[in-house]
Amino acid sequence: MNTIVGSKIKALRKEKGLSQEQVADYLHISQSTYARIENGDRGSWANYLEPISKLFDVAPEDLLKQDTIHIKTIKNNGAVNNFGTVNQLSEKIIALYEAQLKEKDTVIALLKQQIKELKK
Repeated sequence: MNTIVGSKIKALRKEKGLSQEQVADYLHISQSTYARIENGDRGSWANYLEPISKLFDVAPEDLLKQDTIHIKTIKNNGAVNNFGTVNQLSEKIIALYEAQLKEKDTVIALLKQQIKELKK
């Protein structure tokens, strides 16, 4: 999943004509850390999902679910002049992501139960 999301982020960055350094500065991380995100070496892209989505003018769920992402390229006068497309994550990867979310919910419920028991 990291590689696919990283590839999408890289495509979005290139479509906007930004350097890795510019995006890294926007995210307040080093260029090398950002490069690892694009290369799929890091799963930490999830920590930056909201600012990445804002920077590239896409909804966060578009990075994870949709077949395509429409990328707006804005001219200096504010008019949209170009749309790009990025491939979607496969359904199998989305299913894995959803399974991780369910597991997270189970862990949270278990921890809440343990806290209740400790308070008794």
